[in-house]
Amino acid sequence: MSDFETLTKDAARAYELDQRHVFHSWLAQEGRTPMVVTRAEGSYIWDENDAKLLDFTSQLVFTNLGHQHPRIVRAIQEQAAVLATVAPGYVNGTRSEAARLIASHTPEGLDRIFFTNGGADANEHAIRMARLHTGRPKVLSRYRSYHGGTQLAVNVTGDWRRWANDQAAQGVVHFFGPYSYRSAFSSTGEEEECRRALEHLERVIELEGPATIAAIILESVPGTAGIMVPPPGYLRGVRELCDRHGIVYIADEVMAGFGRTGKWFATEHGPIVPDLLTFAKGVNSGYVPLGGVAISDPIYRTFAGTVYPGGLTYSGHPLGCAAAVAAIGAMEDDRVVEHAAALGKEVFGPGLARLAEQHEWIGEARGVGAFWAVELVADPATREPLDAATIGRIVAACREGGLLPMVNANRLHLVPPLTASTSEVTTALEILDRALTSVSGS
Repeated sequence: MSDFETLTKDAARAYELDQRHVFHSWLAQEGRTPMVVTRAEGSYIWDENDAKLLDFTSQLVFTNLGHQHPRIVRAIQEQAAVLATVAPGYVNGTRSEAARLIASHTPEGLDRIFFTNGGADANEHAIRMARLHTGRPKVLSRYRSYHGGTQLAVNVTGDWRRWANDQAAQGVVHFFGPYSYRSAFSSTGEEEECRRALEHLERVIELEGPATIAAIILESVPGTAGIMVPPPGYLRGVRELCDRHGIVYIADEVMAGFGRTGKWFATEHGPIVPDLLTFAKGVNSGYVPLGGVAISDPIYRTFAGTVYPGGLTYSGHPLGCAAAVAAIGAMEDDRVVEHAAALGKEVFGPGLARLAEQHEWIGEARGVGAFWAVELVADPATREPLDAATIGRIVAACREGGLLPMVNANRLHLVPPLTASTSEVTTALEILDRALTSVSGS
């Protein structure tokens, strides 16, 4: 057994040292009882008690090809043996190939790739590019969104995680996006929700002053904020508003990209072509930190003869790029994106619809591909969110049954690896069914 295998499997030691030395994100530091992960393979992880759990969190929705994918692991090992690291100013063959592969799947015309360490700095740099390209200061983003934890990215974020960090000095303006189940526009259907959301955004643009707005940044399908799939026509409507006013459209595909929605990128559901597209997570299944910005030609031309004032020490790190080359190759060869689309249409959609009919606590189940949210309510008529204690009991029952869902507010997110089998998804839905039944007593 290697030293690292020993460290990984010694749950008691790992937990004790974590409590003593590790400072965790988005948590109060004391009173935590976090799970220890001692092993992972495919769609499964094992906890400190050696319990085997279906990982329907994909960690933070990034293990798109599951755990310990042999092709990605081998690529990282082989790259480390040849060239483990190199500064971004030098040309590196693995980085070049990763950029080529990414550009082969991005929307037409987004052929230049700026590599970052992850999604937050990808969004930071996309906004910087938009501001320099337009000479304008403001950026618009929707409420119920998440764009990262760095200073600008967290200010662009549209949920509670922004509040403690918001100094009201980042030039960010928020607006309401479409969310039919909890409409901000008192809409009665998707078509009306789309129209009213676009009218609202148009008013915000007019009142803020179009000539002051550099960019609109949108998660093509909002992720941790609730997996609210935009109604037909919404993304096209935003694209038209951007075109009309000379505003840069930034598509945040950090979570939705690389097959999560059953398309290589969720903008394809529009279909629209953004000016800038940010990515991370699924580009290499999260095995090594990697993100980036795909850049349209007009924005590239802004910096063709002018220095771009930004960069990162580990931009296009060869280990991260090797993992991307292997991951994209596996997705192409194994038709992973098509499989994710089929899981949504044939398994998740019908299965969750049946559960919604059987359980009053399910106010709405929504999603696409391998990207689903189950909104839990105490009262289906008023749509009052189910309380946190009851949701905690449901999650505990799921875990006891062998399923690890993602939890955010009053929602369970079911976001397995895109490689999850039909039988694994069916099993997960059966576990959720039993958990809801046992906790509700019905």
